[in-house]
Amino acid sequence: MANTHRELAERLRLKPGKRVRLDEVDPADKLGLPGKDQALRALAKNVEHIAALQECLHAEHRRALLVVLQALDAGGKDGTTRAVFSGINPQGCRVTSFKAPTALELEHDFLWRIHNAVPGRGEIGVFNRSHYEDVLVVRVDKLVPKAVWSKRYELINRFERLLVDNGTEIVKIYLHISKEEQAERLRERIAMPEKRWKFSPDDLRKRGQWDDYMKAYEDALRRCGTEEAPWYLVPADRNWVRDVAVSAIVRTRLEEMDPQLPEPKWDPSVIVID
Repeated sequence: MANTHRELAERLRLKPGKRVRLDEVDPADKLGLPGKDQALRALAKNVEHIAALQECLHAEHRRALLVVLQALDAGGKDGTTRAVFSGINPQGCRVTSFKAPTALELEHDFLWRIHNAVPGRGEIGVFNRSHYEDVLVVRVDKLVPKAVWSKRYELINRFERLLVDNGTEIVKIYLHISKEEQAERLRERIAMPEKRWKFSPDDLRKRGQWDDYMKAYEDALRRCGTEEAPWYLVPADRNWVRDVAVSAIVRTRLEEMDPQLPEPKWDPSVIVID
């Protein structure tokens, strides 16, 4: 491969505070990858390393990793989760999918349900959608006034800083697909009986708000990208590019965390098992 996993992750990392123009980013970019077959081999290698590092993280039991996946409808969040986290011990990984808030959740602040799902020490947590819905769909659908949602960027930054300060590393990944690719994926969902459960007529209403969502995402990427909790922008029209890119990001962050197996508190040399 032309790029190592670390080089690929660094290429996709957004500079904190820098304005992003999503219409200038090619969702079908191959990122210099030589081809699908080689990329899939790289994916398998990354997944193998992620599994080994997760085992150390779980045993170390001091820190956690939170992976936030954001995308438009049919953007590939489920497929990414299956491809990248398939090799992880289920005991050390928790995936949370955030739907519309329940009546109970609406009785609390917007971060209440998020904080409750944050991974514990030794865990990898994957958010399929996240607290960013409260500056995305809430903004686009005008569910609360601008005076309310506009304050949430800073609240999110403070929340994420709290998590980092308490040992939870964060990587936030936006899966960027084109409007044409989304249309193709929605047609496929309608045409294939085994995928129809994923489709909702409301998806078409949201598709009609494409430009509003692009603007909302651009603001979230700019205003909530920080050194301690960076955003990564992944071209996602090609599943194999998306998967190897996300796996490279997760592997790189775990390697930077460098979790260690704990030393036993007893002397192995004196243990005898008859």
